[in-house]
Amino acid sequence: MYPTLYHALLDLTGIDWPWLKMMNSFGFFVALAFLSANYFLLKELKRKESQGLFFYTPKKITEGKPASIFDFITSGLLGFAIGYKFLYIFLNRAEVFADGNLPQKFLLSLEGNLIGGLILGALFVFLRYRESEKERLPEPIEKTIFIKPSDRVGSITIVAAFFGFLGAKIFAGLEDPNDVLSFFRRPSVEGLLGGLAIYGGLIGGGIALIVYARRHKMSPLHFMDSLAPGVMLSYGVGRIGCHVSGDGDWGIANTKPCPNWVPEWLWAYDYPNNVNVVSSFDPKGGYTGKPITPEMIEAGIPSFPGYGTYLEPAVYPTPLYELVLATVIFLILWKLRTRMKFAGSIIAIYFILNGIERFFIEKIRVNDFFDLGFMTITQAEIIALGFILFGVSLLLLIRSGKIPAPEIPTKEDLGIKTTEM
Repeated sequence: MYPTLYHALLDLTGIDWPWLKMMNSFGFFVALAFLSANYFLLKELKRKESQGLFFYTPKKITEGKPASIFDFITSGLLGFAIGYKFLYIFLNRAEVFADGNLPQKFLLSLEGNLIGGLILGALFVFLRYRESEKERLPEPIEKTIFIKPSDRVGSITIVAAFFGFLGAKIFAGLEDPNDVLSFFRRPSVEGLLGGLAIYGGLIGGGIALIVYARRHKMSPLHFMDSLAPGVMLSYGVGRIGCHVSGDGDWGIANTKPCPNWVPEWLWAYDYPNNVNVVSSFDPKGGYTGKPITPEMIEAGIPSFPGYGTYLEPAVYPTPLYELVLATVIFLILWKLRTRMKFAGSIIAIYFILNGIERFFIEKIRVNDFFDLGFMTITQAEIIALGFILFGVSLLLLIRSGKIPAPEIPTKEDLGIKTTEM
């Protein structure tokens, strides 16, 4: 496993670039996941725009205004933050990038270089002033611009990321309140970035995006249909990050004999150098974290300082299973998107297939269970069942006509004059 891009580059090529320790392998694949979702969302929005399902929406702007006090404050704070942290990291790089240290701890701590912060903050304010003066007009001009939904992909990503992260933390806290209490008692980078419930992210981000679509006069059903394929693919790409980093989203111990037709690493994997640094027995997973042995190192498995543990017995590599299943579901949705006549059908099928995939993968994942008396069930299984029921209900209601086709606003409804287009 490769906790950071530094470890991957060092092991695969021998190149030693300590600054790459700042880039977690999990975060790298999360970024790729967002990029993949962006790409396919953009394609779908443009396709629906060409079909007349989405229109431009007008927005009034004023050109030539001088920069506001708020602009200078935000520019100054951004420059201060960069100078305060990165000059400190540069001057203390021997300590920050020492073996076993996590550079992100320094990045998110209160330690920094005050002089560097003040200098870069002042520079950012000056550059913002120069930019403002170049664009300033004797008389500011108010004009109307027209924005397509496909122009909003960047904003959509920011909304999805923020509320998705918030939802993921909330649902993770509901599943295990002790983790939340531990974080507030002893805040840490691992506590902030770890403990995320993917379904909480989907629900939190999904609700926020529906509100966003309505606010910008986009049909929520058509908009969610546009989102579904890319979101499914991004889920799979994110699971690559889970596997490569060994973040704990693996399965339970697998001691069953490996079939001849299945590669051993796909049947059971021991996640050496996982970022969880498992060092004791996990009763939920049925495995023990042990130090990487000299024999393993001789066999070609490195032991990275600060990590250096593996799981015994090996576990189901469920992130790889979910990568395959998510890719298959993406291909199904992408194929169906031009064939389904009713708005909302693609997102309904997404809910059904996503729920089925997650419900069954939960059977071999490490989880906290809720004891209902007559049965035990995980939070993800409950939500997965809810997804399936919601998707089936939505599909039946759409096809029966009980949920009518969304009304597409005309240009007049949007305040667009024909001559302006």
